[in-house]
Amino acid sequence: MDSIQIRKYRDEDAAAVKEIFTMGMSEHVPSSFVHLLKQPLTQMLLMCLFCGLITSSKSFLLPILAVTLLLAAARQFVVYMFNRYIDTSLRKDLNQIGETYLKGKDSCFWVAECDGCVVGSVACLPAEQASECLELKRMSVRRSHRGMGIAKALCRTVADFTRDRGYAAVVLYTSVVQTDAQKLYEHMGYQKTREFVAPELAAKILNFTLFEYRLDLHRD
Repeated sequence: MDSIQIRKYRDEDAAAVKEIFTMGMSEHVPSSFVHLLKQPLTQMLLMCLFCGLITSSKSFLLPILAVTLLLAAARQFVVYMFNRYIDTSLRKDLNQIGETYLKGKDSCFWVAECDGCVVGSVACLPAEQASECLELKRMSVRRSHRGMGIAKALCRTVADFTRDRGYAAVVLYTSVVQTDAQKLYEHMGYQKTREFVAPELAAKILNFTLFEYRLDLHRD
């Protein structure tokens, strides 16, 4: 960690931050696709399609081809959903980090810098549904720099900032497919406080669960 510096975001970091966030979110496409395949509705649809076609066509080739095409379409749907989320996040705050995170005294955005390159990021701002908490957001570390303690350092930066501002806790939200993130947060002392399905119709159909985590801070 000697060569890693956690510092406040600067305007020249914009491109690197957006690249790290986009690449980090795109990494969850395979696990999300597997999650989709594990759902009973998906399995029932595939089985019905396969059995229906094999009965009507008296051939294995057509149902196998149809299922393969359906799986390819399902994966493209997952890619589309993640791309839409990335675009929404960029429009919502990552295209104007200064406006969103750096103007209020109870919000901030940090980057992790290694040898002059931005390799990670994290932010926080007042939580919408818990007035006594700040919400940790936009945590991401380049794959090439994981395992160096950067994510833990970013988590501690948010916790220290939250404590210094007099808030009681940090909250964050992560998804069912982000298992590595869940392990990290639990290792850092976060407790899972709530599970819920994302409000979008597709998320409800696919049982795409979100988890709320909370880190209670002990102040002197």
